[in-house]
Amino acid sequence: MLQDIRKSTQGTAAKVVIGLIVISFALFGIESILLGGGGNSVAEVNGESVTPLELQQAVDTQRRQLMAMMGNDLDPELLDEQRLGARALEGIINRKLLMQSARALDLTVSEAELGAVIGGMEQFQIDGQFSPEMYRSLLASAGYTPGTFKQALQDDLVLNQLRSGLAGSDFATSAEMALNARILAEQRDIRYLTIPLEPFLGISEPDSAEIEAWYQANEERFMTPESVVLDYVELTLEDFREPVAERDLEEEYRIELGSYQYQTENRVAHILLQQASGESDSEFAGRVEAVQAALDAGEEFAAVAAERSDDIGSAGNGGDLGFSAGDAFPEEMEAAIAELDVNTISEPVVTEAGTHFLLVTERREADPPSLAEMRPQLEARLQDRDARVALLLAVEQLRDLAFTASNLSRPAEELGLEVKRSGPVTRDQQAGPLAAPAILRAAFSEDVLELGHNSEVVELSDDRFVAVHLHQHNKPELQPLKAVREEIVAALTRERAQEALERAAETAVAALASGEDTVEAIAQREGYEWQVEIGARRDNRTVPGAVLERAFSLPAPAAGPVVDYVVEASGDARVLQLVRVEAGELASLPPEQQESLRQRIGGEFGAVLQVEHEQALRADAEISVL
Repeated sequence: MLQDIRKSTQGTAAKVVIGLIVISFALFGIESILLGGGGNSVAEVNGESVTPLELQQAVDTQRRQLMAMMGNDLDPELLDEQRLGARALEGIINRKLLMQSARALDLTVSEAELGAVIGGMEQFQIDGQFSPEMYRSLLASAGYTPGTFKQALQDDLVLNQLRSGLAGSDFATSAEMALNARILAEQRDIRYLTIPLEPFLGISEPDSAEIEAWYQANEERFMTPESVVLDYVELTLEDFREPVAERDLEEEYRIELGSYQYQTENRVAHILLQQASGESDSEFAGRVEAVQAALDAGEEFAAVAAERSDDIGSAGNGGDLGFSAGDAFPEEMEAAIAELDVNTISEPVVTEAGTHFLLVTERREADPPSLAEMRPQLEARLQDRDARVALLLAVEQLRDLAFTASNLSRPAEELGLEVKRSGPVTRDQQAGPLAAPAILRAAFSEDVLELGHNSEVVELSDDRFVAVHLHQHNKPELQPLKAVREEIVAALTRERAQEALERAAETAVAALASGEDTVEAIAQREGYEWQVEIGARRDNRTVPGAVLERAFSLPAPAAGPVVDYVVEASGDARVLQLVRVEAGELASLPPEQQESLRQRIGGEFGAVLQVEHEQALRADAEISVL
């Protein structure tokens, strides 16, 4: 059956169907199928449209992030298109509101600054140098073109300006600093002793009657976990990989040669002139003419760029902007670059960034690899593509067969699959082929567990699909006393020891509170360790965490020391005596800590201000979801 499915995807009818799908993508856009409807927008924010493609890109980004973050533990329900779409749309709306606010404040990022940021990103560098090939390759793998990436990055930088401005517009006053320092720099004198649990563990052994009584009182602790033994079938991408026909390989090679990565690339330098605030049109035109005159007079382009270009990022490097395959720079620049011969200078080119003089310093003609060099890559791509189509067809077949069958035998026979049997699988199974959360939910669902139906086909990843059927249900059972006797003895022993320990701690607390004893005297008499910490602050690293936390939660001493005790996770008890509390003073903090405190307070207030700003934008906005 699997072989039949594989063959069916190679037939004329299948290719016609796939061809029609491709044509529909080309004519109407993938969003017409993914998102439905033929409209040009899915929402409007103050008159600005949110396009279906924009929403789909945001959904795809969220999906990739979830898959990268959760790996094999990913619950497929989290990838539900509607759930992701609602969250993505909310994010797009908030982003557009912030961008509209930024534009209203005339916040912007120059082409020069944008180029400097991209050039400095380590992801796009090889041996510390910007690599156009790496740049385009990484962008393509993430679903970006250079143009869309630059626009997204420019928006991010503008939004960072807005957020930084909001965060920096609030500050900590002297009174706020002093109030925070009063708490932060507070000092407490603490005495404490440690009563270890270990000596109490050997006080007495529980007898048989106590063990039996404890067993009966705590039966729920000794139940075996509920489990199921499952029959299952699975479909994987590897099941459908087939050799690739030579004619298909040659066709894929021809398509590959037409891709952007084998296009001619131009290395470009520029001199950028931007009209400064307060500079008149005539003054700016004079600067443009002066650069033109210097170049006409034969001055080196790099020297003129270093002296006169307003692009700080490239001026010191002869104006070099790196390579472009026709989509790295604004359309006006790319059109001029395409017309230039190597080592010739353009006439002034005007873009939104300013006026440019362009120089093509190098032209790199496409030099594609041979079919032999690309054969392994192309074969893997075609195998993966064809296998994925066949896999999805088989999955649909399995869904239909499993839905109507009483078990998995007939679906497996029809598809040529093996019915496998699992070991016991619990509700919180952590390992094994059926440990995925989606499978566990299906296995313990009413449909499978109680009604005895086959499960739905569960998608574990793009490459693996599984259906399960209940073979055996192991309900929880009480383990015999003999099997858990040692566990009960240990629990009873520790329980008694803990009670004795706390009685000893309470006795010590009472003696200290009455003034009859001191920490030192009790420790020496009972053989306990004891410590004194003078002027402990909240960030103290020498006092045990539980002691420090309790000491700073106690009220300041009035008529005498305040006494209490804590039991740590290890089981040991700490009896502590709070002797003195001294409020903190700002002047006692070193300058760097004062500055850190000032930044923290300002940051907290700034974060509140950002939230209020976003809420105000939302309240005043006209938002319609179509």
